[in-house]
Amino acid sequence: MGALLCLLSAACFGAMAIFGKYAYDARVDVADLLLLRFVIAAVLLLVVARATGALRNLPRRSIAGALAMGGIGYATQAGLFFGALERMDASLLALILYAYPTLVMLGAIALGRERASVRRVVALLVASAGTVLVLGAAAAGGLDALGTAMGFGAAIAYTVYILVGDRLGPAIPPLALAALVCTGAAGTFAVVSAVRGGPNLDFDAAGWGWVSAIAVVSTVAAIVLFFAGVARVGPSTASILSTLEPVVTVALAALVFHDSLGAVQLAGGALVLSAAVIIQPIKDPRGPRRGPSAVGGGEQFGDAAAGGFGAQGFAAGVEAAAYDAGVVAEQQESPAEQGERGLAVFAEVSLEATSEGDQAVVPDADRCRQ
Repeated sequence: MGALLCLLSAACFGAMAIFGKYAYDARVDVADLLLLRFVIAAVLLLVVARATGALRNLPRRSIAGALAMGGIGYATQAGLFFGALERMDASLLALILYAYPTLVMLGAIALGRERASVRRVVALLVASAGTVLVLGAAAAGGLDALGTAMGFGAAIAYTVYILVGDRLGPAIPPLALAALVCTGAAGTFAVVSAVRGGPNLDFDAAGWGWVSAIAVVSTVAAIVLFFAGVARVGPSTASILSTLEPVVTVALAALVFHDSLGAVQLAGGALVLSAAVIIQPIKDPRGPRRGPSAVGGGEQFGDAAAGGFGAQGFAAGVEAAAYDAGVVAEQQESPAEQGERGLAVFAEVSLEATSEGDQAVVPDADRCRQ
């Protein structure tokens, strides 16, 4: 069930570019589309977050950080993405955007939050080769330079968004963070719309349906499904499963718009997606390492952020911040609570060792259990 929920989330994210193309056909302006998307999504997520109690007792600093993440970081990424979508095929844009996991890895290494390793270098080389194949084949067919620049700009903006969110690490429930990020983005596009003299809602009736699909299906539903999936399978598995997103976009674009990607482009896209899988951390059989080093960009945190979360749903920042919040919560325990939890963990490990035939730990296990 957890894997299915993650795949459904990736499919919802992957369909957004298709909905956007249909919205453009209905004469919906980019700025109006973005404003309506985030207003609708923010309202729905705020209702859900309030109903679940996620908005209670939030620190003002965390609220301000979440609003800034949406109003600056995610608004920039979304604006560049939908701007590029006006100028190029949805399938090609999806493959260009999915360079962001590798960019996050490079940024984390450059900032000293992660170490370079053979696995990461291999992932970088594979992703670079795939990008060259995708863009080289597309250029041969007449590549829109501005659209391509905006697509890469969206990937870079999303990379910065993730890295900043990693460092901020607000101790805030994930649904509340998602609602506040959407609220911040809605505020930004409301200002843009006012400056432009809008909003202009004089578009075809079908446009409301496509804009609502982007907000409800590709934003709210995608985020909720992702959270539900992560709760069952963990962030690393969810990250790998989310690489289905650009595959869905390419398949739907080919089916609906008859976008044709050549064999070289498809091979390049496969390499880009492979890099997102290669970059995933190897699961430690002893379980996750938890401690002060993980807060604000530790090894596991950076790998998870770089690994391929749903590109348009800002699930990377949201889920990563949720993990960070859990670490912060542990650090805020009293010494007595920390000691009690440590003894419980030690007892569990000791009992597991006992079941495997290690009789030496029986007295320790009994004492901890008492």
